[in-house]
Parts: sequence; C-alpha cells; structure tokens
Amino acid sequence: MSIDIRKVTATIGAEVTGVDIAKPLDEETVAALREALNVHKALVFDATGLDDEGQQAFARHFGELTTAHPTVPAVEGAPNVLPVDSEGGRAANHWHTDVTFVLNPPQASTLRSLTIPPYGGETLIANAAAAYRNLPEPLRRLADGLWAEHTNDYDYAVPTEEIDEEQAARRAQFTSITYRTAHPVVRVHPLTGERGLFIGGFAQRIVGLSAAESRTILELLQAYVVRPENILRHRWSPDQLVLFDNRITQHYAVDNYDGLPRRLHRVTVAGDVPVGIDGKESWSIEGDAAHYTTVAAE
Repeated sequence: MSIDIRKVTATIGAEVTGVDIAKPLDEETVAALREALNVHKALVFDATGLDDEGQQAFARHFGELTTAHPTVPAVEGAPNVLPVDSEGGRAANHWHTDVTFVLNPPQASTLRSLTIPPYGGETLIANAAAAYRNLPEPLRRLADGLWAEHTNDYDYAVPTEEIDEEQAARRAQFTSITYRTAHPVVRVHPLTGERGLFIGGFAQRIVGLSAAESRTILELLQAYVVRPENILRHRWSPDQLVLFDNRITQHYAVDNYDGLPRRLHRVTVAGDVPVGIDGKESWSIEGDAAHYTTVAAE
C-alpha cells in the first residue's frame, strides 16, 4: 500500500495509513515520514502488533535514542522506554516540551497506547511555530532576543502544598539531579528553518529578568502557544502511536478520566543543541545529562 497522510486539523496533526510501523521501513518511507513530520508536527499511526522493541526500532529510524529519562526509571529490561502510567502518579497535566532542562532535548517523541480509559485521557499537542507566527510584530521582536532558563527543580504536576509522602518521594526522584539550561525563547528548527516559541513548563525564568517579570512575559507568550486553533486534541484508541516533533511543539496530558488505568510508553530520539535566531547555541548552567542523551548531528 502507498502511504496516505490525512490532516487532522488545519494547523497541526496528520493520520498516517498505508505503512506498517511494526516492520522495518525502507529509506524512502522514512524520508516521507520525516517530511510529513516537518509539515504536520504530529503524526498518528496504527500500532497493532508493536511492542516495546518494535517501538524502539521505529523511533530509531529518526535517529539515536535517548535513555528513558535523566532521573525517572525506565521500563524494566527496556532502558530506552519510559512508562507513562496513571498508577505512578498524576497526569502531566501541564504544558511542556519533553526534557528541555537538558542541553539537547529530544528531537522527537513517540507515545504508544497500552491501556486506555473508557473516557478522557486525551493528549493535547500544540504547534509552537504557529504560535510564533501569530505573535504581533512588537511581541515577536521582543521574543526574538530573549533566553529562558529551563529547570527540572520543581514538580510540575502537583502543587508543593498538596503533595503527600508518596508524591514527595516521586518529586525527590524527579529532581535527584538538578538540571538548569539556558535556551532561546525563539528556536530555529534545524531542518525546516521555522521559528517556534521554545518555552513550556520547564522554562522558569527569562535570563536577566526577575522571577515576577519572567512569569508575566512567559505567560503572555504561552497564551499564543495554547490557542485552540494551534492544538491537536488526540483521543487515544488501543494500539496507537503518536510521533511528534519535540523541537517545535508542546503537549499536555488531560487529567479527566477519574484516576482510571491509563498507560502509555514513551521512546524519545536524541536531539541537537537548540539555536536562536542569531545562531547562538543553548548552554548548560547545571547538570550533566551525558548518561541520558548524546548530541544528534544536524
């Protein structure tokens, strides 16, 4: 069968049929999928017959894999697979781009459905390039010159005053190694040249500004990312895989399924060091993530 790529929304997302991702893919197919990812930012596949090993093999078509996470344990026996499990804590119901607190965050993420609640549990994915294009010119000029410090040294899922002993232990594990990295607020995509707002929940402070000033600016820019027109709301079905471009999207797990079982597996592809519009690269402030990821060649 030939590959069929159908848009899900005008701004982001496409459903891909005509390719069996449980089998090895030829170079032509991989090139077509990469081009589709560049255009649509998020791709939805049927993943019937795909297991952890197959998910890793599929993700490897796009580059070398990271390990599961810099601080959170992997699936037993699968060091590149991160369990995203409702039984392991609350949903990541917070807008973020994966692992931006390290120097070279993943270029792409794959999520595969294992257990799906009978209702709710959607994943929202936002197009950060569209957000940048939507900015009024004065805001665009401001954002172009800003850098933000990203860190994992906070719990993005549970307010500190509400955490119990078990949640405190998960927080301690998540922050067991502190990472702080400065990234451009406007990142240039290395393959397409598009500019996108590279912020999200791990971006805690604008370099050179106070915490209060930073919060105001980041909230203003984030409001453009999460406009409904920029968002794909993916309702999971059994045996699906979603591939999204982590360089130019944000995502959010909707916690609207009454704590019912929900389990996905995540595999991420190693990325390059982000670059701003002036060609300057991100820099690490604290934390060595060499055990987590290599730096991908552009």
